[in-house]
Amino acid sequence: MTDVTDAAAGRRPMIWDPLVRVFHWTLMICVVGAWILGEFGPDIMTLHFWLGYAVGGLLLIRILWGLVGPRTARFATFVTGPGPVLRYALTLPSRKPSHTPGHNPLGGWAVVAMLVLLGLQVLTGLFVGTDDYVNMGPLSGYVSEDVNKLVLGWHKTFAPLILALVGLHVAAIFFYRLWKREDLITPMITGRRPD
Repeated sequence: MTDVTDAAAGRRPMIWDPLVRVFHWTLMICVVGAWILGEFGPDIMTLHFWLGYAVGGLLLIRILWGLVGPRTARFATFVTGPGPVLRYALTLPSRKPSHTPGHNPLGGWAVVAMLVLLGLQVLTGLFVGTDDYVNMGPLSGYVSEDVNKLVLGWHKTFAPLILALVGLHVAAIFFYRLWKREDLITPMITGRRPD
């Protein structure tokens, strides 16, 4: 459904298409699950690996969708240069809702940061090697033990960075809801802004 047909039918325009919404919530479940399982050790690491593979698959789908999907899903729509980011950042103190269709310039770069960090996390997970020879990534045998240990260190470093970005994302949702009186959750469920 397009903005024109939505308007003609008296509906609010679609902001997030079904693929973006399913991607968002599935990614959330996989990332939270992988983090929890990664923290609790070797007995359940197989599921941690499978969730990591799922994250990798989701990232590939989202990158493709960011190139060919609907307007609000495309990177070209929401990844801007520093000028628009700065101009948008200067509007944050205002209580006026942004009414940005899709991601605002700051949010666009947060999406890029999250996709890059998650991609690095999945990539390092594929090459992780450990001393117990049980919790090893599927490609760990193709690199030296020194590389295995190096990527394990990176994998452990990226996890709190991802959690920090997730925390920033949640804080931004609360900020927009409480300060700007803008509901960002409903559109991620229904695809449309609330009345």
